[in-house]
Amino acid sequence: MRGHAVVAVRATRLEGKQNVMRANLSDDCEVAVIGAGPYGLAVAAHLRAADINTRVFGRALSFWRENMPKGMRLRSPWIATHIADPDKKFSLDAFARRVALARCEQLPLEQFVQYGEWFQTQTVPDLDTRRVKRVESLGPGFRLRLEDGDAVHARRVVVAMGLARQEWRPPPFEGIDGALVSHSCEHAALDKWSGKRVAVIGRGQSACESAALLRQSGAEVDLICRGEVHWIGADPAQADRERDSLWWLRELLQAPSAVGPFPWSWLNELPGWEHRLPHSLRAWIGSRSLRAAATRWIMPGFAGVHVLAGRAIRSVKTEGMRVALELSDGTKHYDHVLLGTGYRIDIAKLGVLSSELIGKVARSGGSPVLTAGFESNVPGLHFAGASAVSSFGPLMRFIAGAGYAARSVARGVLAAQGREKLAALMARASYPFGSAQHMSPP
Repeated sequence: MRGHAVVAVRATRLEGKQNVMRANLSDDCEVAVIGAGPYGLAVAAHLRAADINTRVFGRALSFWRENMPKGMRLRSPWIATHIADPDKKFSLDAFARRVALARCEQLPLEQFVQYGEWFQTQTVPDLDTRRVKRVESLGPGFRLRLEDGDAVHARRVVVAMGLARQEWRPPPFEGIDGALVSHSCEHAALDKWSGKRVAVIGRGQSACESAALLRQSGAEVDLICRGEVHWIGADPAQADRERDSLWWLRELLQAPSAVGPFPWSWLNELPGWEHRLPHSLRAWIGSRSLRAAATRWIMPGFAGVHVLAGRAIRSVKTEGMRVALELSDGTKHYDHVLLGTGYRIDIAKLGVLSSELIGKVARSGGSPVLTAGFESNVPGLHFAGASAVSSFGPLMRFIAGAGYAARSVARGVLAAQGREKLAALMARASYPFGSAQHMSPP
């Protein structure tokens, strides 16, 4: 009897602790969205339109504002740069009309950030800018620990943190002082190296555009890469003269979002179909669509960049306040090395999921394996944006994929709740492609 009494007392104490813990949780919600970039905002807009109690945590467009250099332009065409909302009321076209912004195919980064901030004020005016420090399992749902010590309980969590903390550093550069070696995502401006000698590593869009911006700011720049730069898109030299029939054919065949080469670009417009493909085929299409390449509109600003193609980096050494790169054809010295080496998804590096949660999430490499509602195998834990590329294809790396992701998450949450609003939401947001819709008046 005494043993039963001890067990009963312990159970009562445990229940009391759980009640106290729940009492300390503030502002419980159905869904908590972590991240306030295009994907987080689009998901929140769709959930709220479906009357789902949703809270969003993060600073609007913070990665775009703080981790991309001033002077960059978006690779996505105008038609693929709308942040999705269910009624298409807050498109880039609507913002452009509001602020008298002239339409252009490569929108400057600063103007896109302004558009994203306006979208946030319209759809998530109560954005909670506190940082989420940890997400933990808690009964039927999750507990979010915030930077100020507060906690929030949510039945579902959508992680929409984009490329935050996902940058890839080649092994030879690991551990070197950030004053000498940094990743392109660590800078909001590149003019600090004016008059300096800088090596940019890589040959993709980020590397080539960073090299051009460095050169324009007065730096001496070497672009070091394993192979030749692969240029895509229209040649700016042809802008003022008649373009040939091959150019017009490419334009005719190109999919709206322009993600990947023809014909894969059209398949990439249909993430739901791509999700049904075998993983190996989806991975091959992804590597083909996201291979290192740079758009030709960079080329006018690229003049003066010295391209060292086909060089292998054998060793990296620091010599005082300089970096010595031993290449396959000799050693070169630089004041700084900028890594334009891209990103590799590993949700463990996001830094918000508890080790317990990370251990439960089924992953392929570092990417979560997701169902049709962008839900992981952990019930109620969803991932949208770059973390979903492995499951839904390369469109998830671009703004154009936010619409599909948002609709899918909303449908999934509504289906789980068993609400009749599912049919109405699908009818209202039934356009089949990504967010790349012809929203401008004809």
